[in-house]
Amino acid sequence: QIVNALLAQQNIILLGLRGQAKSRILRELTGLLDPELPVLAGSEINDDPLAPLSAYGRQLIAEKGDAAPIAWVERDARYVEKLATPDVSIADIIGDVDPIKAARGGHLLSDELTIHYGLLPRANRGIFAINELPDLAGKIQVGLFNILQEGDVQIKGYPIRLPLDVLLVFSANPEDYTARGKIITPLKDRIGAEIQTHYPASLELGISITKQEAWTERYENEFADDALTVRIPEAIYEVVEQIAFLARQDKRIDSRSGVSQRLPISVLESVISNAERRALQNGETATSPRISDVYAALPAITGKLELEYEGEQVGAERIAKDLIRKACGEVFTERFSGIDFRQVMDHFNHGKTLTLSDAMTAEEALNQLRKVKGLLAAAQCGKLEDEQPGSLIVACELILEGLHSQKKLARNEERGKASYGQAPPERPNRRQTFDDWSGGRVN
Repeated sequence: QIVNALLAQQNIILLGLRGQAKSRILRELTGLLDPELPVLAGSEINDDPLAPLSAYGRQLIAEKGDAAPIAWVERDARYVEKLATPDVSIADIIGDVDPIKAARGGHLLSDELTIHYGLLPRANRGIFAINELPDLAGKIQVGLFNILQEGDVQIKGYPIRLPLDVLLVFSANPEDYTARGKIITPLKDRIGAEIQTHYPASLELGISITKQEAWTERYENEFADDALTVRIPEAIYEVVEQIAFLARQDKRIDSRSGVSQRLPISVLESVISNAERRALQNGETATSPRISDVYAALPAITGKLELEYEGEQVGAERIAKDLIRKACGEVFTERFSGIDFRQVMDHFNHGKTLTLSDAMTAEEALNQLRKVKGLLAAAQCGKLEDEQPGSLIVACELILEGLHSQKKLARNEERGKASYGQAPPERPNRRQTFDDWSGGRVN
């Protein structure tokens, strides 16, 4: 849709919920521009040397002709972006007469050389972007009519026409766009293409975006004395991304506000930081994040959830823990389908428990996990990328969390420690109790 709009030379508005990379998409459009553009040196509006628009450009060509100095503008400098805020004025966008420039140059105020150009004319022969268009005041939106339809701007009422060559692109949240109705109708009519953005359609695509954006390379100098190697198992990526996918489907979370792609990015960074902290405290030179580190990343989840009434009654922290549990259950089902866990269940059904802490070293955690008969063997039967200690710990934790999500194990958490034990028996509902008492006979 974007390619078609560009080929049709249409202005574009991107509609999408928070965290759908609308601004990133707009900024990436500069990649379609020439690497460098020739302009008249000193021109504020990137005048074409062969067809200058401004009075300065025309005067320069008249005086120096082919000897007029040329400057080269890189593609990134041809992108001008403005965040729409209520205090934006028409002078910021279009321009205004500058009395100081008139006094210094000895010009009349009506002289075109006294104009101080705004952001839009300065984006000539480039791209001009306005983020969050609904927040732009209505009278400022009216000022965009001419440039969208006729392709020119008029400044301070003087008959100055600047037929600019500029692509206008906008972004907006559909909730603001439709519910609050702050984009005036004539402006909507003048925007050529309205394009809906979306969240990643698949878990694999979401993981690739999170890997790209998250700060995972903590130590750039691998030869430093205090260098710490952080290796992230693939299962951690899957659990973190699955949290966002489940949150977007959860009825307790406001779907109109959306769940930003920043959520899994922030969660992954917090997960790595918790593993990093553990390694530094234990004097380790290598570490891997675990499922317990995902639970430690709750602050990166709770602040990004807009809750419905039902969710507010439960609380963001409880919902976040529930999302982590369900995410672990999804990854557990994918990686350990068809594996027999009877030995693991027998261990806990005999009243035994297992306690894991996010402060344990890898060796301490493995020693605890070995106490559960059949757990390591079951972990090795799943989809493991390698036999590294970090991968084994994550696989074992996934099994425990998966069995807990299926209500086959109980899980209690306190101050960074998680205890697993026998699940309590399911309580029969009132109807079942009455049926048992009456022998199944109901009159």
